[in-house]
Amino acid sequence: MKVTDLKIKNLVEYNDEIFNIVEIFQNNDNYFVRIENEEHAISLPADEIKPIKITEDWLERFGFAKTYTSMHQIRYERPESFIKYDIDLRSKKVIEGLKIYGNAIKCKYIHEFQNIFSCLFGKETNSIFSNLYPKAAV
Repeated sequence: MKVTDLKIKNLVEYNDEIFNIVEIFQNNDNYFVRIENEEHAISLPADEIKPIKITEDWLERFGFAKTYTSMHQIRYERPESFIKYDIDLRSKKVIEGLKIYGNAIKCKYIHEFQNIFSCLFGKETNSIFSNLYPKAAV
C-alpha cells in the first residue's frame, strides 16, 4: 500500500483493529498518519498500517447483494445498475474487481474503493453508502 494513495477518512487496519485516517503528514521523507476509532487515537509511521482487503462481508456492508455464483465467479451488485463487483475464484484473478458502467477497475482494498467513489461522485463514501462503516470505525 502506498501512503500517497491514502486520503483522510480511509479505513485501514492496525493491530487487528479498523481505524479511520484523520491526518496524514510528512516529515522529510517519512510519512506519518493519525488514526482513530471509538477506543483509540494513535499517531504512527504510515508503513505500520495495513490495507483492508475487500471481502464478501465488506461488500454487503457497502450495500451490495450477491446476484450470481458459479465455479469461477461471484458477482455482487448495488441497487444502481451500473455498479458491480466481481470476485474471481480462479487463481489468475482475471476479472476480479469493481465494474462501473461495464468498465473494470482493479480494486481489492477498502481505501481504493473509497477513493474511487469519492472521485466518481464527489462525495465521501459514507454519504453514498449509509451502511459503509462498521460500528467500531464511525
